[in-house]
Amino acid sequence: MNRKIAVVGGGAAGMTAAIHAARAGAQVTLYERNDRVGRKLLSTGNGKCNFSNEEMSPECYYGSGVSLVGDLYETVGVTQTKEFFSGLGMRIKNRNGYLYPASEQASTVQDVLRFELERQKVCVHTNQRVADLIRRTDGLTVMTKDGRKERYDAVILACGGSAAPGTGSDGAGAAMARKLGHHIVPLVPALVALHCQEDFYKQVAGVRCEAGLTLRIDDKTVRTQRGELQWTNYGISGIPVFQLSREAAYALQERRRVTIEIDLMPDGPMTMDVGDDNTTANGRYERDGGFWEDRWGRQSMQTMERFVTGLVNKKIGLLLLKLAGIRETDRAADVPTAARVKLAGLFRSFSVVVKGTNSFEQAQVCAGGVDCREVTRTLESKIVPHLFFAGEILDIDGICGGYNLQWAWSSGIVAGRAAAHAL
Repeated sequence: MNRKIAVVGGGAAGMTAAIHAARAGAQVTLYERNDRVGRKLLSTGNGKCNFSNEEMSPECYYGSGVSLVGDLYETVGVTQTKEFFSGLGMRIKNRNGYLYPASEQASTVQDVLRFELERQKVCVHTNQRVADLIRRTDGLTVMTKDGRKERYDAVILACGGSAAPGTGSDGAGAAMARKLGHHIVPLVPALVALHCQEDFYKQVAGVRCEAGLTLRIDDKTVRTQRGELQWTNYGISGIPVFQLSREAAYALQERRRVTIEIDLMPDGPMTMDVGDDNTTANGRYERDGGFWEDRWGRQSMQTMERFVTGLVNKKIGLLLLKLAGIRETDRAADVPTAARVKLAGLFRSFSVVVKGTNSFEQAQVCAGGVDCREVTRTLESKIVPHLFFAGEILDIDGICGGYNLQWAWSSGIVAGRAAAHAL
């Protein structure tokens, strides 16, 4: 007799788990609290759905499940994911290693998964919220919020973490897992913008610029990133900020001091193209020390507003003047040495104090979740037999670039097959 399996959560991991359990011969029921499966997918990759990445390794992940990533991806990794979606009829576009549907529409990914659920005859219950899971010796009972009960040989919890709760991920899955005896690593927003302490952000809101960022916790350097920094009216955003936000969020939760040091000239104040006789390996020649001295000499009769023009975005340049205690109308030649040194330092080491993150509503993913030391390599609970996990509910989260969706696909495939006794 076919095994009877329930999947709780109709997101990326849940749909994938349901499809592969059904392909393995199981009778599958999927419970989704929204009126349609895959809602969260529609907002991924700015609506284009960066669903994976050719450069995949455990180093791109955080959490207690990093070793699980390495184990799972050896058998169910990027290659298998591409085969899976190609088999569903989706053409794939490779953009510098970042994988997208060729349509560049996240709805394509949602649709091909939805169509496959129908083809595999998965029973999909939308607008149905699971309120509780009850242990049995031979499986589990699913209890819905409206009081219905149904027995299953296995249950796959794939209802996400707490990121984007409006799409259905509100932490309910973690609460159910905790009630069943699992330890939950504290949940924090990740891949999210940061709120900062200073009062000048409205002056530069909307500016985007290339920058190097260094995360410091209790004055200790933790991690560096580089990319397009986005200034908001409350702090900083952009991909390099997102990549640092997880560690910042946990440090803030522990009431530690968090700062980010910003290098607004990450290539140095002056980078010049030179001929083939250049001695550096990359064919570029950088000079830093003499740059400022030369600029003060050449522009000594200019106002300081004109002096900073061309170095960085004008709004940023004027802000740095203010922070250095220099008036825009001051003549460059009249600026004292101490102020000159301070200004030059701000261009290369501009420190901001982080006081918080955006909420789960604005977070791309949720860090934390079910402690992965409490699950097997097939993602079955070591505490509750017949209970499996897939996706963001586990304490695994990746960097920007398709890594979190790859975890959803891989964990969904493994959990679905294992619950159906196909592994």
